[in-house]
Amino acid sequence: MGFFDRFRSRADEAPLPDLSALLEASGLPTDLPGLEALAPGFEAHRKAEERETWVQAVAQCHALGRPLPEPWIDAQDHILPELVPAWLAEREDCWSRGFIDGLSQRIRVGEVVMPAAWLTLWDQSADDVLELALDHLLHRSEGAFERLPSGAYRSPWRDGHDAARLLLPELWQGLFKDQHPFLAIPAADTLLAVPQILLPKLMDEVGRSLKTGAKPLQLAVIERIGDQLMTARLQDPHPMSAPQRELKYMDLLEALRAQEQDLDPALGLAAPFSIVKTSQGKPLSLALWTEGTPVLLPETDLIAFAGRNGEPLGLFARQTLPRIQELRGEAVAIWGPRRVRYEGFPNAEQLSRLECFATAAQMKAMQSPSGNKPAPPRPGPGAPFSAQGAAPLPRHLQGAGLGVQEKE
Repeated sequence: MGFFDRFRSRADEAPLPDLSALLEASGLPTDLPGLEALAPGFEAHRKAEERETWVQAVAQCHALGRPLPEPWIDAQDHILPELVPAWLAEREDCWSRGFIDGLSQRIRVGEVVMPAAWLTLWDQSADDVLELALDHLLHRSEGAFERLPSGAYRSPWRDGHDAARLLLPELWQGLFKDQHPFLAIPAADTLLAVPQILLPKLMDEVGRSLKTGAKPLQLAVIERIGDQLMTARLQDPHPMSAPQRELKYMDLLEALRAQEQDLDPALGLAAPFSIVKTSQGKPLSLALWTEGTPVLLPETDLIAFAGRNGEPLGLFARQTLPRIQELRGEAVAIWGPRRVRYEGFPNAEQLSRLECFATAAQMKAMQSPSGNKPAPPRPGPGAPFSAQGAAPLPRHLQGAGLGVQEKE
């Protein structure tokens, strides 16, 4: 047999699977809205595994109740980036990428957040789509920042994408030549910037944003060090360390409120979260653990223990909880901030092993209605709390909804 005869006698390659057969094998209807317009993209794949992956992406959209996208040639004109809290990106389970601590970037196509499966249906990479989205936003960003009476600079666009312009440093990095910039994105339509010397004014503006009732995005302020953005890490004795810490706790409070909606009630009670202050004005996060039912504890500075009838038992450092070896917690499978489930409740001897921050009497005084508080006992070395409760807010945050905050 000649050389070419061997090629002519070779069996034909197996035909590629067609779309209807793969849809049927996956239990999917063949008349899904938008599928016909996407079919040419399926046909362009010349390998069986590529076609199977494409149909798996259709199945992912169907299973999650997400629509199929427009073809890429139409959709690419409508994509824009956005920044959201990291917990929200995790909760909604669409395509996202971490930006800085506490924030994630993702992509909107018109009014719809882009699922990861759409990238497969478009045969596009996430990097290319994000780059195009940023380019679109840049072209929509003509104009200059406006200088507010406080000295802070605010983005002028107010189109719901101002916060996302944090991803475009070319728009704001020239505001303060050779100065250390701080920024804030308290709401989606607000991007604020100040030089370091005006950091208190930036927190003023965050407080004003809160009072408008706008849905918070991230309250904690951001700083740029070199070419890197990060949530500002202001440590004592920095004069703005306490306000920044408080804003971080308010961001955590927002995440915990949303998370509670998705917790299985059968697991137990989500521990109420609050923010309190020492007599020196330092904010601390606190969770309330009441005897009688399993509790889902977030990671806080302090735990307030209460008996079955709500009687105060004292405030203790959460990090010393492992000293009670008889109580073993189990991490809850949930998006967002970590919670640990405990079934038991410590007795008096076990509580005595923990580091005490406020006695039962001091805790009771802190819970007393305003104007009817007993005289505070003198705090001891292990109890830095004033029984009067929270110290007054710094002036720049007064009226902004901060201070002692109890979860509703």
